[in-house]
Amino acid sequence: MLAELFSIAPGNKDHQTAVRCAIGVFVPLITLVFLDRLDLAIFASLGAFTGIYGRNEPHARRCGLQLKAGALMLAVMLLAALPARAGVASAFTASEALWRQVLATALVAGSCSLIVARWRLRPAGSLFHIFAFAAIAAIPHRPRLWQGLPAAVAAVAFSVLVGMSSRLVRSRRTPWVAPATGSLAPGEKRTALRGSFGSLVAAGLAGTLATLVGQLLGVGHNYWAMVAAVVPLVGHTTRHRVSRGLQRIVGTAIGLVLLAGILLLQPAPWQTVLVIAACQFGAEMFIARHYGLAQIFVTPLALLSTLLVAPSAPGILLRDRIIENRHWSRRRGRRCAGPDGAAPSSTPAAPLAGYCRCPGPDKAPGLRSLSGAL
Repeated sequence: MLAELFSIAPGNKDHQTAVRCAIGVFVPLITLVFLDRLDLAIFASLGAFTGIYGRNEPHARRCGLQLKAGALMLAVMLLAALPARAGVASAFTASEALWRQVLATALVAGSCSLIVARWRLRPAGSLFHIFAFAAIAAIPHRPRLWQGLPAAVAAVAFSVLVGMSSRLVRSRRTPWVAPATGSLAPGEKRTALRGSFGSLVAAGLAGTLATLVGQLLGVGHNYWAMVAAVVPLVGHTTRHRVSRGLQRIVGTAIGLVLLAGILLLQPAPWQTVLVIAACQFGAEMFIARHYGLAQIFVTPLALLSTLLVAPSAPGILLRDRIIENRHWSRRRGRRCAGPDGAAPSSTPAAPLAGYCRCPGPDKAPGLRSLSGAL
């Protein structure tokens, strides 16, 4: 595992996927900057996750996978937003609402993991759906649903168009053949059900521990831990999961140093969007080749997205991220083990994956977004 920390797998047209994903998140976000509607950035960025699916697939299959992935993401966002619009959330105290959010997010983790397996989407698992559901559900003053969902739909549609754009080049065009569809084999069904149950349990346990520990340490972002517990469940072996955990710790530490340097420059919103797109490019360039290198880009990607949506003291976000990295890297191994006993590793995924409640400069609850990458 130590040798893997200093080795990198060969490339497989990673730059093509990286360019598509960077464009897919840059255009929606820069458009919102120019329109002065960064309150919609959470919806647009979640919709842009669509571009991550169908990485190196032929155009017809990629289109089908991205349409399914986009539809599932939109359904999750709608499911998260509707209770608040119906006034359900106001019927509970802040503490009750937080625990209900943990339970609901765990259910989303398990069900989406099963759907993703059934549809054979890659990347597997329910990472993005945990982010999306918890992000939308935790926003105290979200924009109107009739404004947010169209922004998400537009981002999904744009990502699909970007994914199909290479068909304009004859040499890159693949035959438009409808992909074969079929039900899962009995063994695949059992694996999918185990993965679904594992995601539900891991997310629920991690969310519970994170909420309890967060109350003691004064640290928010409880669903960072839920993502941290779910992501490694897609690993094939215990060794693979532990190796990813080691790479995550090292990559996050280096990424925090890079983030501190960026923050010293105090970039404007449009400059922050450029850096986010560059980090998205870097993350997709290395995510399939070296998890640790990808994490170097994921860390500033997540926290810069936070500052873009809700400007706040950068030091607080850095503190929370450092605590989260140290605390859950140490405790996940014995409290949130995967189905085979492996210590799960965490990885956030593309920009602007969520919000949480935390005190602002005036001690009032403020918005704070959160994101990550695979």
